[in-house]
Amino acid sequence: MLNVPGRRELARFTEQVRKNNRADHTNGTSPGFPTPRAMVADNDRALGLIVDAVSHSRYWPATAIFVTEDDAQNGVDHVDGHRSETLVISPYVRRRAVDSTLYSTINLVRTIEQILGLPPMNQFDAAADTMSRAFSNRPDFAPFDSVPNEIPLDEMNPGVASLRGLQRDLALASLRMDFSEPDNAPEDLLNRAIWHSVKGYATPYPRIQEPLCLPVLRKPGAGRLVQ
Repeated sequence: MLNVPGRRELARFTEQVRKNNRADHTNGTSPGFPTPRAMVADNDRALGLIVDAVSHSRYWPATAIFVTEDDAQNGVDHVDGHRSETLVISPYVRRRAVDSTLYSTINLVRTIEQILGLPPMNQFDAAADTMSRAFSNRPDFAPFDSVPNEIPLDEMNPGVASLRGLQRDLALASLRMDFSEPDNAPEDLLNRAIWHSVKGYATPYPRIQEPLCLPVLRKPGAGRLVQ
């Protein structure tokens, strides 16, 4: 278990960003690197250890943990490519519940401001609703116990020599991607590599609904590269 500092006071607000960018963005199907699902499992395991440690500490009764992606990465699911998950973990959160309210990152920020008694920073968070539907007036102080990862964290992408067809093409494309900084890799091509590595190379990639007006700030090379 991780150790929570034994100080009398903790900072009222702490932001933690996983320094290992590859753990959540992955390295695609680059040979010699862990598979996308192994990297995501590594990220999830780290989060579980953090929540385990905090919820077993004396700080738990006055704690709320908010977890979200830096962006939806344009990764499509069965509804839309702009959806992203957010987890809210606290004794005052409704457990085993899914809140399907349409939120954005600004709603998360506004909620944190309300909890800390902070004024809004600008007109956008001032006008935003809080995530009140995710919370309960009846706290549950039971701690969370982390569970072991089910996917081996050392599960590796296969070497190029053993690959054929689309699997080989995506592995070679992954090797050419720039993973030195978040979002430098071409998102659509990376999404396809991850999709097929998990769903299978014979499973069709979901159809993308293109907007009539593409974002003018879209990064060069971020568009669809394979059909």
